[in-house]
Amino acid sequence: MSVIYKTPEEIEKIRISSLLVGNTLAEVAAMIRPGVKTIDLDKVAESFIRDHEAIPAFKGYHGFPGSLCISVNEQVVHGIPGGEELIEGDIVSIDCGVIKEGFFGDSAYTFAVGEISDELKKLLLVTQECLTRAIETAVQGKRVGDIGYVVQEHAESNGYSVVRELVGHGVGKQLHEKPEVPNYGKRGRGILLKEGMVLAIEPMVNSGKRNIKQHSDGWTITTADNKPAAHFEHTVSVGGPKADVLSSFDKIIEAEKKNINLSV
Repeated sequence: MSVIYKTPEEIEKIRISSLLVGNTLAEVAAMIRPGVKTIDLDKVAESFIRDHEAIPAFKGYHGFPGSLCISVNEQVVHGIPGGEELIEGDIVSIDCGVIKEGFFGDSAYTFAVGEISDELKKLLLVTQECLTRAIETAVQGKRVGDIGYVVQEHAESNGYSVVRELVGHGVGKQLHEKPEVPNYGKRGRGILLKEGMVLAIEPMVNSGKRNIKQHSDGWTITTADNKPAAHFEHTVSVGGPKADVLSSFDKIIEAEKKNINLSV
């Protein structure tokens, strides 16, 4: 499959889907606290998505059972919602996708459960900074390798590592389109970025070594050394002089703040 360039009208439809993802994650953010089961977060997300006349993109995708990928601590991505209860001091990465009017939106955010350690706060901050730097690089005339380079350089300069087996990707009428967007690379290498490309950029940063392992459920990916990992993702449209971020963390951050105030 070659890269599919999007029209301005198609980009607006992807924006609608992507903003719904952010709103869904905000609903989930309001619930995150010690003792909450991950399956309950998933149920709320599915109801919210369907109430907004959209479809949970992940549910049934290659057999995945949940509407959200919920990955706790050393789980990098693709954690299956279930009876696990969140514990004070955990971090939890939640990845969400929706389909609305035939177009996908995709975004992820890593949450703190209650009060977390300074080490974990730094991991979350640096991973978000990796995403910001990647988006700043997603402009016409740059290459995919330039995006990977800035993510890898910032993560590794802070003593972390980036996952190499899992990558960002194009988004449109399919959840995963060309091009792949690795979180490592060399400047000036890879596919040329052009206006009309829509990319899901998603740094996956490990606090320890970069190696990962897949579990027997066929989905859950954890760090091989069982050290924590963080994951943030935005869907963006390549442009010039800067990328257009189609998803948003604004309502998620608002919900996080309200949640913290309620629990104090």
